[in-house]
Amino acid sequence: MPTFPLPLQRDFPLRNLNTFGVDAAAYAYLPIVDVDLLRAVRNDAMLAALPRLILGGGSNLLLTRDFPGLVLHMRNTGIAIVDSADGDTDDGVTYVRAAAGENWHRLVLWTLQQGLGGLENLSLIPGSVGASPIQNIGAYGVEIKDMLHSLTIYDFADDKISTLRNADCAFAYRDSIFKHALRHRAAVLDVTFALPKQWRPRIDYAELAKALAARGIGAPTPAQISDAVIAIRSVKLPDPAVIGNAGSFFKNPIVTARQRDDLLQRFPELVSYPQADGSYKLAAGWLIDRCGWKGKTMGAAGVYPRQALVLVNNGGASGKDIVALARTIQADVQTGFGVLLEPEPVFV
Repeated sequence: MPTFPLPLQRDFPLRNLNTFGVDAAAYAYLPIVDVDLLRAVRNDAMLAALPRLILGGGSNLLLTRDFPGLVLHMRNTGIAIVDSADGDTDDGVTYVRAAAGENWHRLVLWTLQQGLGGLENLSLIPGSVGASPIQNIGAYGVEIKDMLHSLTIYDFADDKISTLRNADCAFAYRDSIFKHALRHRAAVLDVTFALPKQWRPRIDYAELAKALAARGIGAPTPAQISDAVIAIRSVKLPDPAVIGNAGSFFKNPIVTARQRDDLLQRFPELVSYPQADGSYKLAAGWLIDRCGWKGKTMGAAGVYPRQALVLVNNGGASGKDIVALARTIQADVQTGFGVLLEPEPVFV
């Protein structure tokens, strides 16, 4: 361990830092409140040689073992409206900058309190602000790429702080450059959003539109959309503080139009959504449910009874237990539909 003072902790328990609630420990742990701590890690030969895991809210992570390296836990905070972003000024948007360690849902509520719309469809998604662009989080017809202007990163390879614009991030469905070229190389320090002053509701997602109609709301405000999203998610998805989970465990698979048509002939009730490029997105939860997995368990790991897309830790499940359940579900869906489901969480 280094001789200079750093708040490093050895054999650090990670159970409370991953939403699955998996018991695992890190060889070393360091909370990160500023970039100087990241530089100190880079410039210490012993620490720099360790495997490195950058941790946010732990909501898109499945720990399959004790981590044999250094966990860098992003704990920097702060949210503010800024006049410009990376030199840009635009009367049509309001720029909001949030530190990587901020809780995502807290940011959404903060923007609503300021009278700003744009993030409301992404209410109650667990995790941190810094992790949100890595996964390109999305829900109810909106993805983070729709509002993200830019972000600041620290690059361990060249010891530089850089700004990446939206176009630099290579966003795709639940994907970004941080899962590829910048994986293990960069830490997100803060994220800047461009929220429209002339806001328009995004309520074309059927479940959301139905929830608003049930409340008698025809022209919703951002806050009303947020309330509806929170209500939907609270019914469908378990609270990680009560039942360990990482939200949706599998991505909704994308198939060709021909694949979708072939499946539709066999399964007329197939749930699918057309995409701009002519492909179709299938509902992974429907596929899993059709295979009979909703509410089933394998030991302490299981499938949530209210939403087949959510795998849960019913108490005492290891990461390997959850992986075994996921692999079995994947095999059943592959056999039944010829579709391979891809996990959303990162396996560590």
